[in-house]
Amino acid sequence: MGNEPTPPERKKKERIFLRMPRIGLILMPWLNRKIVDPLIQILRRGAEPNQLAFSAALGITLGIFPICGVTVLLCGIAIAILGNLCHAPTLMLANFVATPIELSLVVPFLRFGEVISGSNHFPLTSDALRKVVTGQASREVLFSIFHALLGWLIAAPFILGILYVVFLPCFKYLLHKFSAVPSSPMHPLPHPEINIKVRDV
Repeated sequence: MGNEPTPPERKKKERIFLRMPRIGLILMPWLNRKIVDPLIQILRRGAEPNQLAFSAALGITLGIFPICGVTVLLCGIAIAILGNLCHAPTLMLANFVATPIELSLVVPFLRFGEVISGSNHFPLTSDALRKVVTGQASREVLFSIFHALLGWLIAAPFILGILYVVFLPCFKYLLHKFSAVPSSPMHPLPHPEINIKVRDV
C-alpha cells in the first residue's frame, strides 16, 4: 500500500486533471477560428485538389525554414513567382500551421547539415545561444546557421514531395465533402432572397 499517492499528491493530480478541460475549452475555439474555419472557407470556394495539395505542402516546407521570422517573406516570394500555380490562402494557412514545428526542426536540420558537410557538431550550450540572441555571433555560430540551411535545402524537396502525396487524397476527399455543389437546370440551388420576396408578397 506504500505506492499509493499521499493526499497532497492526490490533490495535485486532481488539480492537473481539472485544468485540462479548461485548456481544451480555450484552445479549441482558437483552433476553429484560426485553422478550421479558414480551411472550410477555402474548400467551399472550390479549387483543384492538386493545387491545394501542392500549396499546403509548399507552405509547410517553407514554414519550417530554420531561420525564424522570414517564412512569411519566403511564402510571399513563392506566391509572386508561382502565380496561379499555387493557391495563396492555402499556402499562407499551411505556413501558419507549421509555425510550432519550425523551432523543433532547427536542431535536426543543423545536425543533418553537419553530417552532409562532414563538420563537427556545434555545441548547443547556453553561451552559444546567448551569442546568437545578442548578435555576438562567432565564426562557429555562423557556420552552424549555414549547416542548418544546408540541411533544410537538401531535405526540402523530399519533404515537399512526401507532403504532396499525403495531402492530395486528403484534399480530394475534403473538396468532395465541403465544396459547394454547382447549380443545374434540373437541380437548382435554393436562393434565400427569392424565398423572402415570395413570402413578403
